Amino acid sequence: MTSPVQATPETKPGLLSRLSAEALGSMFVVVVAAGVGIFSNPGAAPLPVALATGLAVTAAMLAFGYVSGGHFNPVITLGNLIAGRIRAVAALGYVAAQIIGSVVGAALIYFVVSTVPVLTDARAAFDVVSPGFGDHAAAQTQLAGVLLVEILGAALIVAVFLGATAGRRAVPAMAPFAVGLAMAVLLQLGQVLGNLPFNPARATAQAFFSSSWAFEGLWLFWVAPLMGAALAGLAFRGFQGLSTTVAAEPDDLQGGSDGVNDSFDANDEPVEDTEVKESAAKPDIVSSRTAQAAPVNDDARDFFDGKKGK
Repeated sequence: MTSPVQATPETKPGLLSRLSAEALGSMFVVVVAAGVGIFSNPGAAPLPVALATGLAVTAAMLAFGYVSGGHFNPVITLGNLIAGRIRAVAALGYVAAQIIGSVVGAALIYFVVSTVPVLTDARAAFDVVSPGFGDHAAAQTQLAGVLLVEILGAALIVAVFLGATAGRRAVPAMAPFAVGLAMAVLLQLGQVLGNLPFNPARATAQAFFSSSWAFEGLWLFWVAPLMGAALAGLAFRGFQGLSTTVAAEPDDLQGGSDGVNDSFDANDEPVEDTEVKESAAKPDIVSSRTAQAAPVNDDARDFFDGKKGK
């Protein structure tokens, strides 16, 4: 007689750990993006800023992705929310942590700039890297053009993130490089048009230390990328629904029936393995799925934790 396999509860990062990871990763990205931008010429030579920021995103995802999922950007968090991979309360916490971390990163660079004798005006230095349109854009790109590019860029970044961290055949080690490269190539375009960051948290942080015009136009760099993120999230959810309809198994182990599988919220809730209970009641019938300790959680954190892509 085969004894039923007992499920062992998994220790997952708590709320504070996940928010700290998001804040730290966001701070790192802004320190690199703002620092390299100020001490180079992003308008004439956008490659250094774009490449440095993309590499920073990759490094942050590799370092902290297993803790929080590696968002570091409100558009990615919104895309995950709409795609059904994170709950609303968790998403709000992530966005708040990203903004706080980004502002801290910008403040650190502001302090560094204030210690450089040749840079007599720190706010003017931040104006060089702050996103803008019209007279405040390097190419004097008008509002409609910036709006379109921000929507498109954010949608592509979210699509790459969701696609790279979804599916059992995905490779966790490659996802950060896919997202970082996507960010780098899109920033190459965004820097030329007007320092477009495709990241509302970064735009907000830089506006804090720039001239007043940066805050006046900040609304655009929230509305446009969030629109793009929403479109990508809806498209991913639709594709996921189609694939589930065609290929779903009767006893699919993808989490709850509501399509939201967020270990962030499940962290404080007891997890019951119904299959283990059933096998205990009928010890002669042991399902092959019972050999797994717990259901698979379909979110980015579990992906980077090595539970997906196998």
